[in-house]
Amino acid sequence: MDNIYLIMLIALAILAIADLVVGVSNDAVNFLNSAIGSKAVSFKTIMIVASIGIAFGALSSSGMMEVARKGIFVPEKFYFDEIMVIFMAVMITDILLLDFFNTLGLPTSTTVSIVFELLGAAFCMTFIKLSGNSDTLLHLGEYINSDKAIEIIVGILLSVAIAFTVGALVQFITRLLLTFNFAKRPTWNAAAFSGIATAAISYFIIIKGLKSADFVQGAFLDWANANVWPFIGLSFIVWFLISYILIKAFKLNVYVMVIIFGTFALAMAFAGNDLVNFIGVPMAAYNSYEIWLASGEPATSFTMESLAEKVPTQPLLLLGAGLVMILTLWFSKKARRVVKTSVDLSRQDEGQERFKANAGSRALVRGAMKLNAGIMSILPDSAKQMMEKRFAKPKVTSRVATIDMPAFDLVRASVNLMIASVLISVATSLKLPLSTTYVTFMVAMGSSLADRAWGSESAVYRVAGVLNVIGGWFMTALSAFTAAAIMAFLLYKGGSIALFLLFAAAIAILVRNYMNHKKRSEAEAEEGRLMRAVSNSIQGIINESTTNVASAFRRGSKVYVGTIEGLAKVDLGKLKKSKKGIAKLNNEVEELRNSLYYFIKNLDETHVQASRFYIDVLGYLQDVTQSIDFVTTSSYNHLNNNHKGLKFTQLKDLKEIEDKLDKLFSKIEDTFNAKNFDDLVAILEEKQNLLDSVSQKIEKQVERTRSADASPKNTMLYFSILQETEDLIKATMNLLEHYYIEHKKHM
Repeated sequence: MDNIYLIMLIALAILAIADLVVGVSNDAVNFLNSAIGSKAVSFKTIMIVASIGIAFGALSSSGMMEVARKGIFVPEKFYFDEIMVIFMAVMITDILLLDFFNTLGLPTSTTVSIVFELLGAAFCMTFIKLSGNSDTLLHLGEYINSDKAIEIIVGILLSVAIAFTVGALVQFITRLLLTFNFAKRPTWNAAAFSGIATAAISYFIIIKGLKSADFVQGAFLDWANANVWPFIGLSFIVWFLISYILIKAFKLNVYVMVIIFGTFALAMAFAGNDLVNFIGVPMAAYNSYEIWLASGEPATSFTMESLAEKVPTQPLLLLGAGLVMILTLWFSKKARRVVKTSVDLSRQDEGQERFKANAGSRALVRGAMKLNAGIMSILPDSAKQMMEKRFAKPKVTSRVATIDMPAFDLVRASVNLMIASVLISVATSLKLPLSTTYVTFMVAMGSSLADRAWGSESAVYRVAGVLNVIGGWFMTALSAFTAAAIMAFLLYKGGSIALFLLFAAAIAILVRNYMNHKKRSEAEAEEGRLMRAVSNSIQGIINESTTNVASAFRRGSKVYVGTIEGLAKVDLGKLKKSKKGIAKLNNEVEELRNSLYYFIKNLDETHVQASRFYIDVLGYLQDVTQSIDFVTTSSYNHLNNNHKGLKFTQLKDLKEIEDKLDKLFSKIEDTFNAKNFDDLVAILEEKQNLLDSVSQKIEKQVERTRSADASPKNTMLYFSILQETEDLIKATMNLLEHYYIEHKKHM
């Protein structure tokens, strides 16, 4: 039986590595979003800087390991076998929970998840123990550090509100002073900002990073921690002079320097603070196993008061964990998806929004607009004119430049990093619990609001996105507590059988999610996302948009064929897949139509006619996708409502139409890929034959409908498919005719 604990230890080691991978995928948003969003330097440079920061942070994380050992529960009140159940339940829950959020592309807090998992598992074991002895619920505080749990919850709520407010206030003041034309401001402005930001980040590194590092010791660190304000003042003077010299002598962009330095600092803090979230529990389990093994006592009667003592640091293990984090950072596609969510919610320009508006976001936006109107009504006109002037954005005349613009500029990226560093430093020095994810995300959202990135066209969607993310955070706490408690109960009652089953299930779910994500990514790459046009002439747009047309018809054909096959086989799953495919294509076409404003606005006066061609192309494409969407949705609803499938004669006729359309779409794809627009003539000649074929099928169904065995639902679906297919053919031919005519005009 004792071998079960060795097996648990091996399982915990495996789960620790997997947890590092899924954890880094989630927490990469903490330190990558500012640098990536601003495009300050190349992506490769950002990753190198972050990797170095993680390596330093991993070696300085030893001081945080005590949380998993004694921060949430009182170890002397539990036996060794109970402690191992708690640790095992926590790790299985943590890895599944974080992978779930990564798959959704939502950032969540690994700190909150691990704390509430420890709390949930410890609560479960406490109730099991209380049910077996004379203690009552009044003795709960002897087992659980409830004060610590309440402190963490309050700290989380405060950190969310404070981070958003401070981020918005500092960004507003900074933008008011530096404006969007910050590159044209006097040299001392940039040097002063760089001095303040770099001094704050330097203090952050000292307080949050190197302070707990065993490999860095010395009188300077002691002096800096004992003399905070003199250190910050001296740092400001030194960095102001360095920045001024770098700008004057070497024409260096100090905002980029601040972003690189800040990225390094937050990456270091992430590894130093959050590494405990991934390997703290397995390390505590290993220490417990060593202590128990040396005691020679039974696991069911050996109390773990020794776990409350401080243990020596294991730098090689920390460095190994840091290496896993660095490799994950470089190769995890899920990490980039989570970062994209944060960047999209804070980007300066308009565009396709990921989140849909809801009642909460609408109410908040209306309230904010009324508050803003009230404040503006009491301000003098001179103040309002001054603010409008200071917040005026520089005009971008190049269409290519507009598309390739960063999500936000260097000033906002620097403010994000500086404020996040300061808030985390202050909380650490005051020993206040917080989540680095919550702080960095809410600072970014606050600075976005102050920078007028949330305009009337996007505010309601961005606020909805923020509410979704925040809702996910609270869901993290609740689900972590509940799931860990259930896991602990199953492990305690089920013993070795439950251990093997739960461990195998966790690994299987991770592998399945990985394979599904990989397949989805490969499918998206293969199908080719529709891209915005960047040319400003008709001929240029004709050539550019051929890829979109070829992709749309390839994907449309796949959906239409899948729909008819799903109907024939009465396969609701296949129809559901087709429904998702056409919905995605519809959204991409809609996204292109939403970008028409920016396309037209950036056209040269000599090429305004290109806008009409592009508008018509998108209109025809939308007609095509909407017709396919109608066919697919009608078919799906028919089967989903448990109506009878189509009759053999109906399916046979539809199969003939499907084959003809599949060949037609294949010809269109080949023609547009090869840009052989003269070949469109032969395709256009097929129009009447196709329409006649559909018309014949409609007439045949009219005759069948008169028979006694006709079904009303089947007949309605069949007519709907054929009529919409007629519209699909007409929209397709209109698009081809449009291309052919314009091509001939501009040969």
